[in-house]
Amino acid sequence: MPDDNWRWDETLFAGAAPYYTRGRLPYAAGLADAIRDGLGLDGAGRLIDVGCGPGTVALRLAHLFDEVVGVDPDPGMLFEAEREAAKAGAANACWVKMRAEALPGDLGTFRVATFSRSFHWMDRDLVAAIMLAMLERDGRGAFVQITEAADGEPASPEPVMPYPALPLQAIDDLVQHYLGPDRRAGQGIRNSSPDDEAIVLERAGFPPPQVARIGEREVIERPIDDVVARVFSASSSAPHLFGARLSEFESDLRALLAAAAPTGSFAERIPNTEIRIWRTPPL
Repeated sequence: MPDDNWRWDETLFAGAAPYYTRGRLPYAAGLADAIRDGLGLDGAGRLIDVGCGPGTVALRLAHLFDEVVGVDPDPGMLFEAEREAAKAGAANACWVKMRAEALPGDLGTFRVATFSRSFHWMDRDLVAAIMLAMLERDGRGAFVQITEAADGEPASPEPVMPYPALPLQAIDDLVQHYLGPDRRAGQGIRNSSPDDEAIVLERAGFPPPQVARIGEREVIERPIDDVVARVFSASSSAPHLFGARLSEFESDLRALLAAAAPTGSFAERIPNTEIRIWRTPPL
């Protein structure tokens, strides 16, 4: 990891779970279809979603598998996942409190493992090796990483923004006013995230990935409540970090947002989604 002094701890997303589903932008439409087509899924097999959070990806893919297992170390996230699964009627989903580094944990083997906004929090070399052992072999299994695509040429003309854009710099400045200039992560500081996932996975024994990119940069309306949830869903501004000043921070945040959007709404683009599929190597 680039921040040698940072160590994972259980407060990383403490208090963020109730805000996550509402605050985080959705992945691009067509995510499930792209994974189905890329892997030739037919409704059989098992999926493990590692670092599942409130089930965001696991529940979008649940209909493609016999069974879905979501794994996350945060009990609040698993509570939300169970609630979302009940709302979605996903009877084939279950949730396990566990860090990825503690796998396999008697969970068995899987056809697909998904990682969405989670792999960078882990001991990636260890987890990649564990996944290689847990996935079906000889190209039948797949490690799937789901990320925001890097900006490039838009797939369609830039859409008209019907509301103001989010005042991201002003929000960051306010967070820094309360928490200091360093990017918080649990009880520690982490100012950057590791990259080079391809190198990590190929070092573990996975062949090079196939890559798909989906999305049309759709613009959605984001009411102020959604933007507040967006802030509190992030590890770097999770509610517990503000301590006794949480209410004061939220009041200042809402005042900032109300001044920036008199109608009470912002416009935000759903970023394109990149899907990287590493199949298991031949036996």
